[in-house]
Order: sequence, then structure tokens, then C-alpha cells
Amino acid sequence: MAQATVADALREFMTFMDILDDAYWEAARIEHKDSLYDIISIFTKEVSELNKLSVQDHHYPYEIISEGLQRVVPRLERINEEQLVIIPRTRTGHDFRETLSMVLNILDEQLELGSL
Repeated sequence: MAQATVADALREFMTFMDILDDAYWEAARIEHKDSLYDIISIFTKEVSELNKLSVQDHHYPYEIISEGLQRVVPRLERINEEQLVIIPRTRTGHDFRETLSMVLNILDEQLELGSL
């Protein structure tokens, strides 16, 4: 797979944030809502920084900008492990798993490149 571009990262992160927002409202326990909100906040900061780039720069390879995103992978993996409890709705859970794999691929590329 070719390295993700800024446009790829923006698209996947924004989709993921929408799914996390649904999961937040569907979560039954406050600690689950807190975890989801924390992750949403981290991705919101990254997307905000990426949106500051010129549209002409969206074809460049993606590199993590915000510090919080550098430490989010373990939290995503924990939510993935407890996904059936944290995200009770079947459709949201399915969308979460699909999009999470894309997001983790983008973040893993950064690990391999030594950005993290």
C-alpha cells in the first residue's frame, strides 16, 4: 500500500470522528463516554491542524502533526478489545471496526517511518 496522503488521512479521520460521535451518544456508561470523548478530542485537534494546510498540499504524504495522536494507538486498541461493551449498536460497531482498521493503517505507517 502506498503511503497515505494528507487527503487520505483527513477523509479517514473525519469519518472516524463521525463514528466515534455516534458511539459516544450510544454508550451507556460515563467512563465509556469519557474514553470516546478523549479520542474524539485528539482527532479533532489533528484534523484542525490538517485543515490549516493548503488544498494544494493535500497530495503530500501524511505526517502526524499533533502530539496527542502520537499516543492514541493503545487507547484505540483498548476500545477495540472492549468494543462490544462500549459500542452496543451493531451498525456503529461494524463501522467502527472497518474505519479503525484504516485509521490504524495510517498511524502504523507513521510508526514504521519513525514519526512516533
